Amino acid sequence: MAVYVLIPGAGSGPWYWHRVVPELQALGHEVVTPDLPCEDDSAGFAEYADVVVEAVGDRTGLVLVAQSMGAYTAALVCERLPVDLMVLVAAMVPRPGESAGEWWDTTGQGRAMREKAERDGRVLSEEFDPLDVFLHDVPPDVVAESLRHARNQSGTPFEKPWPLDAWPSVPTRFLLCRDDRLFPADFQRRVVRERLGFTPDEMPGGHLPALAHPTELVERLEAYRTSP
Repeated sequence: MAVYVLIPGAGSGPWYWHRVVPELQALGHEVVTPDLPCEDDSAGFAEYADVVVEAVGDRTGLVLVAQSMGAYTAALVCERLPVDLMVLVAAMVPRPGESAGEWWDTTGQGRAMREKAERDGRVLSEEFDPLDVFLHDVPPDVVAESLRHARNQSGTPFEKPWPLDAWPSVPTRFLLCRDDRLFPADFQRRVVRERLGFTPDEMPGGHLPALAHPTELVERLEAYRTSP
């Protein structure tokens, strides 16, 4: 059995994985859900990685799963722990020397998001609407609970250049969500090919599959873990 280490995205915590954790545990796996200091303005990705490393301790057999901005932290963790597999889910893929703040412009995320909204016949509001962008395919009861668990995200991690010279030499898989309104599928296919050199896998759903499609997400993770 494996130790799944689940890293959330921006402004999120262990609750994000609450529909995934019991399914992994039912399969006999141990699950670690680090609580990143996302609201702490003194903490950047190095400090986020410290939290993950401390939470994992001396465990081995690690499958590291990173949602969205969690990829930045996950890559740093791979330099410090014996990770067997890293799975990026609807994730940002950093480039050496590029900050998470710069990523949005250098990848063309804004244009891709607008173009998808136009194709879908949606009008983007002037202010970011998490219900429209993040929670459109999440069950209503989970949406209500999600709003109670929302956390502020400090801007500190977005400021410094990503410190690694290259992507870690750890087996890496990428799972995009075909209905993702924040990181549209065609956008992700391009970015992953350009930055990681392979074609991502795909599943249905929006940006938060752990809330909207936990069973299928677990099935995908297990398929990655057991594939040769």
